[in-house]
This record gives sequence, C-alpha cells and structure tokens, in this order.
Amino acid sequence: MNKFKAAVCGAVALAMSVCLFACGGGTEEEKKKEEEKVKLDAGTTPITVEHHGRTVYGDAYIPEAESFPIVIFSHGFNGYQDDFKTAAGVLCDEGVGAITFTFCGSGARDRSGFGTTNMTLYTEREDLCALIEYAGTIEGFNGSLFLFGGSQGGMVSALAAEQMAEKVSGMVLLYPAFGIRDDWNALFPKTSYPTDDSLPETVPNFNNWGVDLGKEFIRTAREVDVFAGMPAFGKPVLIFHGDNDAVVNIRYSKQATGEGGYPVSRLVEYANFVHGAQPSAEDIETKILPLIRTGKLPTE
Repeated sequence: MNKFKAAVCGAVALAMSVCLFACGGGTEEEKKKEEEKVKLDAGTTPITVEHHGRTVYGDAYIPEAESFPIVIFSHGFNGYQDDFKTAAGVLCDEGVGAITFTFCGSGARDRSGFGTTNMTLYTEREDLCALIEYAGTIEGFNGSLFLFGGSQGGMVSALAAEQMAEKVSGMVLLYPAFGIRDDWNALFPKTSYPTDDSLPETVPNFNNWGVDLGKEFIRTAREVDVFAGMPAFGKPVLIFHGDNDAVVNIRYSKQATGEGGYPVSRLVEYANFVHGAQPSAEDIETKILPLIRTGKLPTE
C-alpha cells in the first residue's frame, strides 16, 4: 500500500477484549472507564462533541488496528475540518487514528451556530481541550496523543498542550501563529486603545475574509503569551516553517525552538516555503510518522 495515498479506511469493526471485566477482574474505576469507551468502526465517522453549551463538529479516522495513537488536527483562521482531510487519511492508512474538526465560530463553514464575534483563542482552546478528552474515550486508543496544528491552529494547539500537558504526547506545528500578540498589539496599540473599553465592539470582515471578530478576540489576542508556558512542556515538538512566510515570520518558530522555548523541539526550515504550504511526502515518512510512532524527534 502506498504510504501517502489519501484513502478512506475500510469499514471493519474494532475488536474489543472484555474478558478481564467479564471475569470479575479490574477495579470499579477501570470498569467504568471501559463502559464509557466510544466504539467507532474503522474508517471515517462523523462526530460531535458538546461542551460549554456549544457543539464541535468533526470526523474521526479510525485505522484497522486494535491499538493506535491519535492525532488531532487543528485548522487555521477561517479554516474548517476538511483542511486536513488528506493528511488524516494518510495517517489512517498508516495505522494512526486522527480527528479533524471545525473550531466553533471559525467562519462560514462552521455548523455550530457559535458566532464569529464570540470566538477567541481561548474558546478555540476550549474546543480543542474537549476533543482531547473525547479522544481518550475512543476504543483502541493506546494513550499516545499528538496535536497537529497549522497557523492559528498551531497557536491554539500550543495553548491546549500547556493546559493539558499530561494528556498530550507531543506536537507537530505548521507555521504556528506565535506572533498573534504582536500582530494585534500593532493593529490596536495601547497608545491608541489604552483600555479594553476603548477597543471597538467588532472588526468587520477581517482581512477581507468575510469573518467579523469581536472585542474579546482583540482583548485576548493582545494579552496572550504562548512563550511563557513553553519551557514547562517537556514533550517533543516538531515545527515546520518557511523563510518566505509573509503571514507569520519564521523568527517566532526560531524563538519557540531556541533557548527559553520548548526544551525538546526541532525546527524544519524550508527555503521559499510560503504560509499554507504542506510538508513533503518524504518529511511525513521520515519525520512526522516516526515521531508519532516512537514519541521521539527525528535526528535528521
């Protein structure tokens, strides 16, 4: 089978051994956790996760394996779950489970009904944290969970990993938007907007992308400090970024993988790699898959 073919996995039910509990073994807590497992057929299954009064819509990609790691993909600003559909299919072919989803309030393709003017980096972190909890309930999940985020989704992945470090095995980040605080402080400098009350109620049609943002987005974006939590996250972090990225300067990824950043990290720098580009098939095979399978950063 071609390792990089984006295929839909066959519909084969996952096997489950319940002998331990049927025979009376295991603690009450273990029995309860087993009963709460979510049983999904192999292949692609639509999922919904409810939290904080809203519903996240996504897809689960389950491989034909009894035990597997899971990768949760987080899209960028104004994106949606299908942005990483091909990558999720590739991983499924390789025996890795995956979840793609759409952040609530992310844009026109979001089905949650949560307004874009209510969306912030912190509401998106809540969405991702809810998916992390959900992933832990999927039958066959082997306990190894990786976050894979692009642009703003990379920023949110970092925030969620800081909050739920005990449940996250590592991260793969594409041009993570670690410069968001600088960007929004430049757009709304405190010299002109010294207080939260002085900020506008909305930012209509931000960047001509058809997304209206609210005051809370501006307020939280001006204050968020993703770098502060990096030294405490001791899991492997693999970052891909290009020197021709006009949206997120590569210097932020260099800072994240340098002194005072993630202690176990590596930056793969591409020449002429623009914002939105994807890692090569070779890097998927030699860097991303080995990280997911072994929990260790590639050496080359």
